[in-house]
Amino acid sequence: MTSDALSAGVSTVVSRWAVAPATGVAISAVLLFAVHLPVQGHLLLVASVAAAWPVGREFFKDLLLVGVGLTIAALITLKADLSWSNMLSTGAVLALAVLAPFLVDRKLYRNETIRFPVRTGRPWSRIERIYLGVALFLAWLILPFYFLNSGVWQNWPAADSPEVLGKLLIGVIVVGIWDELFFVATIFTLLRRHLPMWQANLLQAVIFISVLWELGYRGWGPLITIPFAMLQAWIFTKTKSLSYVVSVHLLFDLVVYLVLVHAHNPDWLRIFLY
Repeated sequence: MTSDALSAGVSTVVSRWAVAPATGVAISAVLLFAVHLPVQGHLLLVASVAAAWPVGREFFKDLLLVGVGLTIAALITLKADLSWSNMLSTGAVLALAVLAPFLVDRKLYRNETIRFPVRTGRPWSRIERIYLGVALFLAWLILPFYFLNSGVWQNWPAADSPEVLGKLLIGVIVVGIWDELFFVATIFTLLRRHLPMWQANLLQAVIFISVLWELGYRGWGPLITIPFAMLQAWIFTKTKSLSYVVSVHLLFDLVVYLVLVHAHNPDWLRIFLY
């Protein structure tokens, strides 16, 4: 077992042959969410999961859980739609995409691979607390430039009424928490059991940016979201704290929310440099 695996608290069965099926699953996410080719995406997903069987039974089982989560998430469109009906249906599907792999892992596999460690029993270190401030500053510095100069803010509905402002805030918070539950605590953790750290991290980042592309983070957004996703997974490995990575993510998403409000209402929140 590697030192990274030990710090994550997850037993690993690393195989050099595992990267090909896992890469196929990541590419299927690109087809499903980013370029909207559902038939090709599902075919590649099924073929990739099936290809995991000769590699090893445990790898097949874990990659199957990744496939289940992606299949459920692909049932709905993730384009920003702030109607109550869409928010409720999307929330239910996204919750199921996290819950189904977790329950299969616990109840059927009798494993505890997927964990959501909120209360770790230790306070955040000084460096971790400082990083929260650094993350907030970087978000303030980078995100307005990206959103307002690329025009991607137009992928979100106009936040120009109290109701829409409230819905947008709820959506940003819920999706931010789900991102860490699904991409880091579930997909990355499952891949990390069978792949070296850098491979598991890169592949979960590919899946992450594919979903965020559909959500609206387009243009040169992947230049921001890839390093962010990989850093979040690395932090999760080191801190073993879901609550910490969620806190970092929500600080970024707080800035996203404020930038979107400013973009749709230029006279509001003149606090950004872009």
